[in-house]
Amino acid sequence: MNKLLLLFSLVALGLHAEVKVLKNFTLIDGTGRAPVAHAAMIIDNGKISWVGTTANLKAPSGAQVIDLTGRYVMPGLINLHGHLGAVIGLKQDASYETPENVEKNLKTYASYGVTTVQSMGTDKPFVLEMRDKQRASGRPGETRIYSAGQGFVFKGGYGGLAGVTPEVATPGEVAPLVDKLANEKVDIVKFWMDSELGKKPKMPHSIGKAIIDAAHQHGLPVACHIFYLEDAQAMTDDGVNGLAHSVRDQPVNQALIDSMKKHGTWQMAETLTREAAIFTYVKTPPFIGDPFFTRGLSPETVATLKTPAFHQQMMKAVPEYEQFHQFLKTAQENLKRLADAGVKYGMGTDSGPPTRFPGWAEHWELELMVQAGLTPMQVIVASTKSGAEFLKAKDLGTLEKSKWADLMVMQKNPLDDIRNTRTVEAVYIAGNRVK
Repeated sequence: MNKLLLLFSLVALGLHAEVKVLKNFTLIDGTGRAPVAHAAMIIDNGKISWVGTTANLKAPSGAQVIDLTGRYVMPGLINLHGHLGAVIGLKQDASYETPENVEKNLKTYASYGVTTVQSMGTDKPFVLEMRDKQRASGRPGETRIYSAGQGFVFKGGYGGLAGVTPEVATPGEVAPLVDKLANEKVDIVKFWMDSELGKKPKMPHSIGKAIIDAAHQHGLPVACHIFYLEDAQAMTDDGVNGLAHSVRDQPVNQALIDSMKKHGTWQMAETLTREAAIFTYVKTPPFIGDPFFTRGLSPETVATLKTPAFHQQMMKAVPEYEQFHQFLKTAQENLKRLADAGVKYGMGTDSGPPTRFPGWAEHWELELMVQAGLTPMQVIVASTKSGAEFLKAKDLGTLEKSKWADLMVMQKNPLDDIRNTRTVEAVYIAGNRVK
């Protein structure tokens, strides 16, 4: 009997150890509501069981109490467009995509406060297995995975990851591949529709429509990589759920806005940093000495970014790099126009490939979204609550009762300056502090 009592005592002690109390911080909860000063939160087994003011706090006996006086707390960032594990340093190759490298990516994302990432179409099967293991545990120690598995690229066309992403040439090839994705229980289906500024053949609209229709038969959402307005219009008219990039060739028009609102199509990810990265790294980037930037990179990578040889390599890779200044400007103006019109939007960066550094890219994206004309609060909501809404993740995205305690603690107020998200000093995923 004494052994049984001892066992019960140990179990009770373990449960108490899972209770954390955060207090004396300013809460930005992700809903868009005004911040709450002198806030407090009780986290029980990874989820928020109570949130209010410190004055009304009744801390459970035995709970771990963490005083965050002078700090600001907001939900962890949700990146709706990333790519996992296929890069080492500044080189990308399918052979690099290993469980170890994906795990390294996830830990880097987490250290920057990106607590959820949707990997868009370049994943080997083991990534879905990692996702499933996370969800079975309920409380991952690194960034949460959502995955499109392997997306669709037009034969000989642009996109994907060589050696991983299948190519299709006709609409008739689509259905069996979508069936396979459905059996793998992907979170979303992705396809690329882009000519890379006329250098490659572009996926015909008929194939895009076939992908959308087949995925919807399985109840799966679909995102399309687009560049041109005409493709965004066609795919939206066909019912695509999300645009994985901004329209960048010209201003969006009322016809597209009306179609997006009619079909519930999201500007899922604007990927402004993708455009910025094309021209920023043709010379030494202005933030090369920023510790927040360099802490996610190896010393060798930082050194390479300073070299003329690498700058020349970047210019050669994209000879049209000067045009990307205008593409970025167009993307920003289109984001503002869609937001003002009431089209739903999230935050996504296309981080993962070379020079689109996980973690850093997401904070840079927030800055570029504000530069586009959105308020810091709009950007925070897009990167938290709205991201969770797109993912249909009801227990993520805001810091409210019954939600997972995925959050970041900052030294300065991001509502004063969105770049203050870079003062993050602690990140929690499901109530566990990221190491």
